[in-house]
Amino acid sequence: MLSRLSYTYRVHPLRVLFRNLQTQARYESPSHDEQDNSSFMPRSGLATPRQLVRYLDEYVIGQETAKKVLSVAVFNHYTRVRANLAAFDDESGPDSWSEANAGDAHSGVSSAHLHPHPQRALPQLSLQPRQPVSLFEKSNVLVIGPTGSGKTLLARTLARVLDVPFSVSDATSFTQAGYVGEDVDMCIQRLLQAANWDSYRASTGIVYIDEVDKIARKSSSTTESSRDVGGEGVQQALLRMMEGSVVTVQGKPSSLEPPAPTARGRSSPAAAQQRPDTYHIDTSNVLFILSGAFVGLDTVVKRRVSKGSIGFTANLAPKEEDSDSKGFMPFFTSNRRSPENLLEMVEPADLVKYGFIPEFISRLPTLTTLSPLSTQDLRRILTDVRGSLISQYTALFGHSGVEIRFTTASIDQICLRAIERGGGARGLRGIMESLLLDAMYEVPGSNVRYVLITGDTVLGKSPALYWMRGDGPAFWAAWADEEQRAERH
Repeated sequence: MLSRLSYTYRVHPLRVLFRNLQTQARYESPSHDEQDNSSFMPRSGLATPRQLVRYLDEYVIGQETAKKVLSVAVFNHYTRVRANLAAFDDESGPDSWSEANAGDAHSGVSSAHLHPHPQRALPQLSLQPRQPVSLFEKSNVLVIGPTGSGKTLLARTLARVLDVPFSVSDATSFTQAGYVGEDVDMCIQRLLQAANWDSYRASTGIVYIDEVDKIARKSSSTTESSRDVGGEGVQQALLRMMEGSVVTVQGKPSSLEPPAPTARGRSSPAAAQQRPDTYHIDTSNVLFILSGAFVGLDTVVKRRVSKGSIGFTANLAPKEEDSDSKGFMPFFTSNRRSPENLLEMVEPADLVKYGFIPEFISRLPTLTTLSPLSTQDLRRILTDVRGSLISQYTALFGHSGVEIRFTTASIDQICLRAIERGGGARGLRGIMESLLLDAMYEVPGSNVRYVLITGDTVLGKSPALYWMRGDGPAFWAAWADEEQRAERH
């Protein structure tokens, strides 16, 4: 009976179920050591992110986060370009048949073209690539910051330090294709001009588009029967270009170019026709950096962050003291920092509510914000950075043989007026122009050789102080007295 039971019932082995969770990348990208160093295109002297930030510090005050984001984006972009071009060169290398035919051509004997029998089984070929090819996708950058915080200056400074084609365009003149205005292809044409009409260098350049907030969708003025050709139409036109496509650019007409001179100094009409009429630029390796002030975006973020509540202990939102609550927009962006910078909490959903389509925002994965400038930042802009305003006006008066000096109290008053006026660094230049108007009018062509700007001069209590030729000791003594007075206070 026991033997029959053991024959009838079988014990099944216990099956252990494993749950496979993928927490890392399935395929790893080949490192630089695993690849052939000779396959990479030669470096163009591109600096590291730390070196780029150190260079930007000499011209741009503050904005440390924006400097890091732009430096890392530029460095990673050209690392990605080198890797992609190296992978492309490996795939498009010469095959064995072309090498064999090239060798037979020298011997004078042509090889026979053999084809396998249709019924003969071909050997099984592996579908795995000989070497893992990794194509890195680019990360375009969106820079958000108030007016005068240094967005355009960051782009111009990067253009000077980078040995790559760099074009700057304004989004306010862009319209949809077929309407009055500039097409979006103009930014690629400017990039081609910056590359000296070299399509290969232009395909690895950087396109900077300023005032991108002006192409936001105008929901109030747009109806179903009208098309927003300057807003949403421009966004749709930029989609494929930012992701990567082949853009056809018209070459510069030869009639507008001066003919190339020959050895005897005469013009050669044949040399002027060497440039093609059209260029095809692949934007897959072009980095797009977009920036804008985005006036009113902080209000969209505030509505999302603030949570409504009811009851006696409810936290009510404070009444806004800015002029935005009165129904009109201020002319300048205020330099006063709020307790918390709302622009740092911007999310893609806020930009969609601002007027951008989701497809456009998804092509800008890297986002950075610039903070309003403080009093110390404005002071450093006046005195510390290269090309500061004080050094510019000092050199301007120096061309007329006049030496001008600013006291510490005058610089402090200029910064305070700039804070009240707004406009960031651009507001400083307006204050300096109005402050030095009388001096720039009276000094040229006169016997004045020394000019001193004091704190009372900035406040309008007294005019600028002048000294003639030979009164240098009195000028320096007056400047030293003003500095000692400022130290005592």
